[in-house]
Amino acid sequence: MNHNVPEWAESRFPLYTMNSIDSLYGTANLPTHTLQENAAVLVAIASGKGSLNIAEQTYELIEGSVVLIPAFQQGVLLADPRSPMHVLKLSIGICKPVSVGDEDVMIRRSDVASGHIQFFPHEPSIVAKMEALYRHRLPADELRYVKNQILFHQLILQLLERQETDHEAGEQPSLERSISYLENRFNEKITREHLAAMAGISPSHYSILFKKVTGFSPNEYLSRLRVHRAMELLIGGTATLRDIALKVGYKDEFYLSRRFKRQTGASPSYYDQGSAPRVAVMLAPYASHLLQLGLEPVVTIAESGEYVHAEDVTVPQSMIFVPAGSSVQHVQSVLLENNVGLIIAARQHLQRYGMNAEQLRAAAPVIDVSWMGLGWKDHFRLIAHAINRSEKAEQWLADFEQEEQRARQIVQQTDAAGEVIAIFVLRPQQLLVYGARNVGYVLYQSLGLNPPDKVRDEMERKKDLFHSFPIELEELADYAGDRLLVIVYPDANGSTTHAEAVFRSSEWQQLAAVRQNRTHHLNLDDWIPYNPVSIRLQLQRAVALLVGD
Repeated sequence: MNHNVPEWAESRFPLYTMNSIDSLYGTANLPTHTLQENAAVLVAIASGKGSLNIAEQTYELIEGSVVLIPAFQQGVLLADPRSPMHVLKLSIGICKPVSVGDEDVMIRRSDVASGHIQFFPHEPSIVAKMEALYRHRLPADELRYVKNQILFHQLILQLLERQETDHEAGEQPSLERSISYLENRFNEKITREHLAAMAGISPSHYSILFKKVTGFSPNEYLSRLRVHRAMELLIGGTATLRDIALKVGYKDEFYLSRRFKRQTGASPSYYDQGSAPRVAVMLAPYASHLLQLGLEPVVTIAESGEYVHAEDVTVPQSMIFVPAGSSVQHVQSVLLENNVGLIIAARQHLQRYGMNAEQLRAAAPVIDVSWMGLGWKDHFRLIAHAINRSEKAEQWLADFEQEEQRARQIVQQTDAAGEVIAIFVLRPQQLLVYGARNVGYVLYQSLGLNPPDKVRDEMERKKDLFHSFPIELEELADYAGDRLLVIVYPDANGSTTHAEAVFRSSEWQQLAAVRQNRTHHLNLDDWIPYNPVSIRLQLQRAVALLVGD
């Protein structure tokens, strides 16, 4: 007799199902969330930063971090009060495949839920998949339901592939792996012998190769990592000197002070009271923050050398420009050659170009100013604090608030005051509705104009953290208003034909604002930049646009 056995049943591998997906927010008022599930859980950080305390270990979480937690593990998520944390939590079910015969045969071990915690510092593509799963968690039709199934299993596949890559890399001895180990675990007791064993060479040969690659001996490199991390914590100003010493790997504050003074020439107590350091920044927005505060960056790592030009901003004269796609080694050498004393960067920007703070910390302390986890005013204040110019920043912000009040009074006298205004951004593969950042900040917060209801709901929940969300073409009418502002991103070849397809669609043509010719096409370079200088210019442009109309 022929038995029809399901194709994959005999393999005995488990089947994965999505039990549930939740969206959690950690704020200053509600900073903690307890995790305790009877299934494996995937935790992804969509924005902000914080930590996960679990199994007597603490994992530092930033935007893009992902943690896979086995079943029945209890942990606590703690949000950073200065950077509210948005967390997505996916519960993964595991079940036995349907089969015939041998019902007592055990299924194979699940590598996704293998009994130990797995931490991936930066996996933005996994976070993006989880955001899509959450957004469509209640599919309206079978097509979306099947897409969700495919997306979920793509996520499982990516986790398995990442585990296999890490396992293979962990088995290969190399100098690079030992340096990475040192950069990530400098606060622990680390010996040259242990590092040499990781590299697969003798300790004496290891020291020679290490200095050839980094320019420092292993002990010098370790000391720089620890002292620079101590500088970062001093700038943050939230810990005692003794706590800082213990966090960076020194036995007490006295030993830290000796090491600190030997390396910097000053004691920790006076580190943040001096003049502004020589600063490097990652990407042009933070360079604009510095210029507004009257400090020219020594080095800027960016895609291009273009900056916002305004009457009260000095154009950089001697700044060194480093292309963002440069190797980590090249960036490190430029920082060291130019005696950079502080690096200001968002972790997500560093990681976008294959770098991280741990790699750059040997050159200088790295201040993480979260790009998507904070609004532009918080960016400005944190950068000003880091370079000892907080008073100047507060005066600038006070002056700008007066400008906002005057602009709001003017615009409230126009027809726009009673209208619902929507902001659509057309990218080559995406149609987005904008919220409280970029031009959305100026319209909805500076000028107090009315967003679509669904945008308002998101703004009330996420405040400055609400950048945008994608919609489908058929959803246009749900987000349109009495007036539309439209920004088009060209594709890699400079073409905007993808936007023309939207403008010719029946969904677009049927919008009341389109029929009444109440649409404004805005220049990308004028309305998207997000920094103090650009926001001030956008405020002036918005008033001119609405009053002129």
